[in-house]
Amino acid sequence: MKINQFGVIKRTFEQKINELALIGFYDEKIQAAISKGSVPLLQALLEQAAQSTAVTTKFDDYMVNEQQDLAAFFATDKQVTNQEFDAIALQLLNFEESVDYNLADSVQAVNRIGLPLFSKDGDWSTHDVLNAWYDLLTTHTKGGLQFIDELVSHQYLKPTNQTVFFNGKALATFDTNQLIKEVVYVETDLDTDKDGVKDFVRVDIIRPTTAQKVPTLFTASPYYQGTNDVVSDKKLHDVNQPLQRKIPNNLTYEDVAYEPSAPEELTAHEQTGETTEATETFYPKSHVDLNNYFLSRGFAVAYSSGVGTRYSDGMQDTGSPEQVVSMQAVVEWLAGNRQAFVDRQSGVTIKAHWSNGKVAMTGKSYLGTLATAVATTGVAGLETVISEAAISDYYQYYRDNGLVIAPGSFPGEDMDVLAELVYSRMQDAGDWHRTKEQWEQFQKQTVRDMDRTTGNYNTYWDARNYLKNVPNMKTDIVMVHGLNDWNVKPRQVFRLYQKLQELDIVKKLYLHQGQHIYINNNRSLDFSDQMNLWLSHKLYGIENDAVAQLPDLTWQSNQTPETWETRQSWGTTTPTKISLANVQTPVSYTDRQTKVAYESYSKDYDHWRSLMIDRDNHELDHSRVIFSQPKQKQDLLIDGEVSLQLRIKSSTNVGLVSAMLVDYGDASRLTKKPVPQGSQIDRGVNWQPTPLVEFEQAKSTPNKMITIGHINMQNRENAWRVNDLRPDEYVDLTLTLQPTLYQLTAGHQLGIVIYGTDFEMTVRGNQNITYTIDTKHSQLLVPVVTSK
Repeated sequence: MKINQFGVIKRTFEQKINELALIGFYDEKIQAAISKGSVPLLQALLEQAAQSTAVTTKFDDYMVNEQQDLAAFFATDKQVTNQEFDAIALQLLNFEESVDYNLADSVQAVNRIGLPLFSKDGDWSTHDVLNAWYDLLTTHTKGGLQFIDELVSHQYLKPTNQTVFFNGKALATFDTNQLIKEVVYVETDLDTDKDGVKDFVRVDIIRPTTAQKVPTLFTASPYYQGTNDVVSDKKLHDVNQPLQRKIPNNLTYEDVAYEPSAPEELTAHEQTGETTEATETFYPKSHVDLNNYFLSRGFAVAYSSGVGTRYSDGMQDTGSPEQVVSMQAVVEWLAGNRQAFVDRQSGVTIKAHWSNGKVAMTGKSYLGTLATAVATTGVAGLETVISEAAISDYYQYYRDNGLVIAPGSFPGEDMDVLAELVYSRMQDAGDWHRTKEQWEQFQKQTVRDMDRTTGNYNTYWDARNYLKNVPNMKTDIVMVHGLNDWNVKPRQVFRLYQKLQELDIVKKLYLHQGQHIYINNNRSLDFSDQMNLWLSHKLYGIENDAVAQLPDLTWQSNQTPETWETRQSWGTTTPTKISLANVQTPVSYTDRQTKVAYESYSKDYDHWRSLMIDRDNHELDHSRVIFSQPKQKQDLLIDGEVSLQLRIKSSTNVGLVSAMLVDYGDASRLTKKPVPQGSQIDRGVNWQPTPLVEFEQAKSTPNKMITIGHINMQNRENAWRVNDLRPDEYVDLTLTLQPTLYQLTAGHQLGIVIYGTDFEMTVRGNQNITYTIDTKHSQLLVPVVTSK
C-alpha cells in the first residue's frame, strides 16, 4: 500500500503549537505533561485523543515493539524514539500489523507507505513529540481520512457551526443534522420558451445553520431534477448507416463562426416584496460526494438543472449559450448580483443573505462541462471551478474530423438525445402537455442544426465550442480527467489546458488512469484534502500556500499501482518520426464483414475491439493493418498527441480512417475502474459515507489500447472544409489521435492499428471499401521523453 499526500502544508513549530491549541492538543494538561518529559507528553496527547471513539486509553491494546505494549512502555523512564512513535502511529492510523507493516520495521513501513510523519534519530524531546503529533494529525489513515478528520468524525470535536481550520484546511465542525434546505427561483435574462417573459431557473440550496457568512459550491446539473431514460433511449440514432459522400465546399471558419444575437427586450417578473426566509424546501437527492464533504466544513451547496428542466422555464438545448447563461445567472445571485424569488407566483424576492459572495463550481461530465463554460463567461463572484471529465468543445464529443462519432459506450447518442434525457419538464403531466408541441418542434430544429448527415463543423457547433471564450476567463481552475476516458475523451481537457497557458491564472491538472469517474474517494491520493486546501484559500481567504503547495500537474502512473507523480507540463515534447516503410508497400485492407460477423460486432463492440488489437487473432486481418515497432530497450514516456501522417486511397468516393495506438507486451495492468476497498469514508460526523476505492492490478494481458482517433477522408483539411475524394486516388492526411501521457515499459512494443469502421464510435455501413496505404510516404509522429 502506498499513500500520496500533496495537501499537507509545512508549518513552523510556533504555528503548529497555535493550531494544536485551537483544537485542544495544547491545553493546561498537555503543557503540564511537557515538563515531565516526552513519554508523559505522548501519554497526555493520547488521552486527549481518546475523547474520540477512534482512540482508546486501553494502552495495552497498542504495541510499541514486538515485546512491549504501550502501557508497559509508559511505566518505564525511557524516552520516545522514532521507532516507537511510528509503531504507535501506524496503529492509530489503522494499519494492520503483519499485513501492512511489522513492528520491527515501523520506520521503514512509514516510508514505504509514504506517510508524511516527523522523523529524527535518537531520543526525542517534548518539542519533537509535539512536532510529530501535529504531523500525525495531518497524515492519512488506512481508511482514507486524515487522522484529525478521523478523530473529528468520531466526535473528538463537538459541532460548533463555526469554521475551524487545521493545516490550512476546514474541519468538519458543522452539524449536518441542522442543515437548511431551501429553494429559490433565479430570474434570468433569457426567454428560451418565447413567451416574452424572463425564464426562471430553480435552485436547491443546502447550507449550514450558522451566524457566519459562508461560500457556496454550485453544481450545474441538468440531470439533477430527473432524467427521461426510456424516452431518451427511443431517440437513439441508428448507426448502422453507410458513410455518405459529401458535396465538396470551400468554406472558411468565418463562414461558420457563431455570433451571438442582440439582447431581447423581455418582461421581468413583478416584485411585490422581499423576505429573508425561503418558503419552499425539498427532499434530499443524490448529491455530488465532494459537495457532501464540504457541507460539514462550513460551505453551502447549490444545485440547479438550468433552463428546460423540471420546475424551471424554457427549452433544453444541450451546451447552448442560453444553457450556460442560465447557470451564470445562478452564480450572479449567489454573489449578490441578480434577483431571485421565493416561488413562481408571489413576486416576493430573496437575497442570498447567508452568502459571503464567493462561489466555486464543481462536478463531473455534463456538470463539469457547465462549470468550464460558465468560467469562460468571466462572471463576477466565481472564484474557481473544479471541472472533472468536462467537455470544452461539443463538436469533439459527438463529432470528430468530419465524422459523426459516438462517446464511448453510447452509439447513437447525440445532442438531441441528451436534451431529451434531461428535459425533465415532461415528468409533470401538466407542464409536459403545455410544452409538448413546442418541445417537439424545438427538437426537430436541433436535429437539423446538429447535422448527422455530413458530420461537419458548423455554426451550431461553434456556439458550443467554449475554447473560443477561454480568453474571457478570470478565475483559477482545477481540471481532472481520465486518460482512459473514451466518453469525454482526453482531447477535451488537453485543448483547454493548452489554451489556458495563454492566461495569467492558476491552473491545476490531475490526470488519472481511470475512465469516466470521480477521484475524490481514491485511497492513494488525498484529492479531497487538496481541494479542501484549495477552497479554504479561494473561498475563505485562508493564507495556506495552496497555490504553491498543490502541484501544477499530477499524473497517475500507468505502470505502478498507487503512484502519483508531479510534472511541469503536458504535450510540449517534440514528436519523433517513425517511418511505416518497414513493411511491404502498398498495403491494403477492406472494411466489409460477413453478415454474421457484422451483426456480432454491432452487438458486442468490446469483443470487436479486443479482436482488432490482438495480433495473434487473425479473424480481422482483412480489415486492419498493424505496424509494430521493435521491443523497447528502455522505458519511454509518450507525452501529448500522437499523429499519423498517411498517404492513402479509397476504392470508392467515400472513406474514413480509424487508428489505435497499442502497447504490446504481457503485463499486469491497472483495473479500468477503481475497486472498493471494503471501507467507507465519513464525510463529516456520521454524514454521507462513500466507499473508499483504489485502482488495482488486474490479471496479465498481452496488450492495451493507449489512444484512438478517427477522420473522414473528405475533411482532411479541417472539420468544415469538404474536399473531393476520387476512387483509387491517393490523398495525404494527418490523423491526430487523442492525447495521452503513457509510460511504455522496456521490452514492450509500440503498435499502430489502422482500420476503417469503428463498431463502437463511427457509423457502421459495412460498405465494400478497400483502403490502400503508401507506406513509403507515411509515418507516425510520437512525442517521446525518456525521463521526467
